[in-house]
Amino acid sequence: MDNTDRFNIENLGAPQYRSPLKLSTVEGDQIFNFVSESNRLVFDLSMEHYNQCLTDGVQPVCLEKAGPRQDIFFDAENATAAIVTCGGLCPGINNVIRGLVMALHYFYGVKKILGVPYGYEGLNPEKGHKLTELTPDKVKDIHQFGGTFLGSSRGGQDVSVMVDTLEANQIDMLFAIGGDGTLKGVNALGKEISKRNAKISVVGIPKTIDNDIDLIDESFGFETAFDVASPILRDAHNEATGAYNGISIIKLMGRDSGFIAASAALAMPVVNFVLVPEMDFKLDGEGGFLKVLEKRLQKKKHAVIVVAEGAGQQLFKERTIVKDASGNIQHEDIGVFLKEKITEYFKDKIPVTIKYIDPSYIVRCAPANSSDSVFCSRLAYHAVHGAMAGKTKFVASRVNNNYVYVPISEVTKKRKKIDLEGEFWFSVLQSTGQPFSM
Repeated sequence: MDNTDRFNIENLGAPQYRSPLKLSTVEGDQIFNFVSESNRLVFDLSMEHYNQCLTDGVQPVCLEKAGPRQDIFFDAENATAAIVTCGGLCPGINNVIRGLVMALHYFYGVKKILGVPYGYEGLNPEKGHKLTELTPDKVKDIHQFGGTFLGSSRGGQDVSVMVDTLEANQIDMLFAIGGDGTLKGVNALGKEISKRNAKISVVGIPKTIDNDIDLIDESFGFETAFDVASPILRDAHNEATGAYNGISIIKLMGRDSGFIAASAALAMPVVNFVLVPEMDFKLDGEGGFLKVLEKRLQKKKHAVIVVAEGAGQQLFKERTIVKDASGNIQHEDIGVFLKEKITEYFKDKIPVTIKYIDPSYIVRCAPANSSDSVFCSRLAYHAVHGAMAGKTKFVASRVNNNYVYVPISEVTKKRKKIDLEGEFWFSVLQSTGQPFSM
């Protein structure tokens, strides 16, 4: 495939119907315009990429702009949609469910919307979960609560069986809200649907509290996560300063990427150390973490440490690799480990008081804040517009602060991680005052 085609979105076929949305095609009439299929946005905005394209005489790599199309693929009034939520909980899931239902019902007049209970299990009849009908009245208040109205589960089911269920229920479009594993599942469903020459659109809405979906600006729920974590860090700081040589250790979510830990520390700048999976730090020796912590206590008599759950895994000598149902490696508990090592290190040196706090499940079950609520609604609307146009195997997302459609195959190639040479991490180091390396 030519690199300029990298972000092309698959279509189920040519549009067959006019959109019921009463939008415009004329600039300047103060009515929102339909988005043209030719409306593309440049992916790499750097001058270096621009000059390279000029030199090579090629078009830059572009993304398809999200939004409503004038011509759509499905007969909206006779279409059936389904919504499924998979994987771990995250703020904003209910906002997305609500947004999807409202957009399908009120924008396009879709009369039948089904909720799939307990993740992909709900598409396997052997599990005994029954699909439930969703209406605006049923979902109108769910955005006020955390968790997922539909229930969730980890792990995949037999792809062929799931497509059988979609076909048996005459589902025309499936909206899957989930992270890396969920999105790979959507892609697998799309491939099986293509093999059968069926006309079912499968769409992903990226959900991961860790913000580790590649290419996109941000996944929903992430901002709420560090927003909820910030006052916890404030209180942990109060605990640390309330004791002579007080140490507070706060473990936050972040299996492979430390965005929550780093962002929370920036939002509540009382943190002295941020430990993330991207950095390989050592405990012992002159430049090791324990020695640096000792110097901090000698100077300030307290310390606040924020550690992402996936940090420091290299410190565990004998590790047995165990994976959860989603295929994620289950990490050793770095928070408890650090508390034990710090206690041991200072035992014969100076008295310390250590408080260990793990608010992970409180953070991930919180309702979305105002900013995330706006984000969730807009993602839901764009997902519906794309599906109604017959697009499939894509995620609705924001890239370079624009809403676009990106092929699922592109965002699942690797996980997004903190660039330790980037300005964001430098900001964290400036805020904490910790060394560049330990």
